[in-house]
Amino acid sequence: MKNKSIKDVLTSTEMINVYIIVALSMVIGSINSNFLSVATVITLSRAIMVTMIFALGEMLVIVSGGIDVSFPAVACAALFVPIKLMVDNGINNVWFAFGLAIIIGLVFGALNATLTAVVKLPPLIATLGVSSLINGGMLAFFGSKEISNLPKAVDAISQKFLFTYTAPTGATYSLTVLFLIPVILCIGVALMLKYTMLGRGIYAIGGDQNAARIAGFNVVRIKYFVYMFAGAITGLGAMCYCILCRTANPKNLMGSEMMVIAAIVVGGTRISGGHGKVIGTVLGVVLVGLIQNNLIMAGVPAYWQKFVVGLVIVLGTSITSLKAKKIAQSAKV
Repeated sequence: MKNKSIKDVLTSTEMINVYIIVALSMVIGSINSNFLSVATVITLSRAIMVTMIFALGEMLVIVSGGIDVSFPAVACAALFVPIKLMVDNGINNVWFAFGLAIIIGLVFGALNATLTAVVKLPPLIATLGVSSLINGGMLAFFGSKEISNLPKAVDAISQKFLFTYTAPTGATYSLTVLFLIPVILCIGVALMLKYTMLGRGIYAIGGDQNAARIAGFNVVRIKYFVYMFAGAITGLGAMCYCILCRTANPKNLMGSEMMVIAAIVVGGTRISGGHGKVIGTVLGVVLVGLIQNNLIMAGVPAYWQKFVVGLVIVLGTSITSLKAKKIAQSAKV
């Protein structure tokens, strides 16, 4: 039994992602020695931190049996509207920026929950409609002009770092203090899913809503929590993105949903719901981020990077699907 347990761990989706990440890092490092450095770790951490925040919220939605393709549009509204109000009214308070961004995310999360849990629309249709609503509204009311002169209190956060590394070449690489946000969120979500009744309820309704209802879980309430939580941390991630880019653009994040969902599924979360872990999502985001941001160091042209990402997604989802089928067949036996 012990050997079987070790085998299961070594062949788990999470470990397969680890193997791929290590192998890919070794290949890139053998071609370009500059890759295997602290600078690369800092650069990659900065590149994936906003994606990680979005992925945590989306993972909860998928685990609960839903899907949310509206979060890029929600993020655009959550980063642009607060900055626009602050610039137009002379407000210079970073808490106002983050607070309003989170509130905007909560509001649209509640709308998604209402459409899926109360109106009973399919999640894909409901969130696609909300995405179009937000995107159209943003263009109608604000146009496509970006704001580059952020309020000083907000812009100042971009210059706060956890530490700064100086490379042998003299170049400096700094890890933003905002990196603490996805770290805290990862720990919090992992603990919630593993140790709370709410976490069990999220898995339960993703596996079988009727069975979860019979077991005593309030399906509607859990769905409201999932979509509103996802909306709130989308707003949080959006403001982090705004600070890192030092500009507020009402459309920059549009089109990022498929890459985030792909990273989640590659990490082992079943698209049909009921199964998924934070550690798997973290590894999936790291793997996709590694491919997107570092293959160029191995001399791989940009157009081939999309091919490699697609290949990893197909292989990752295939492995997850085959494992799910094998588990289902074992349960019947």
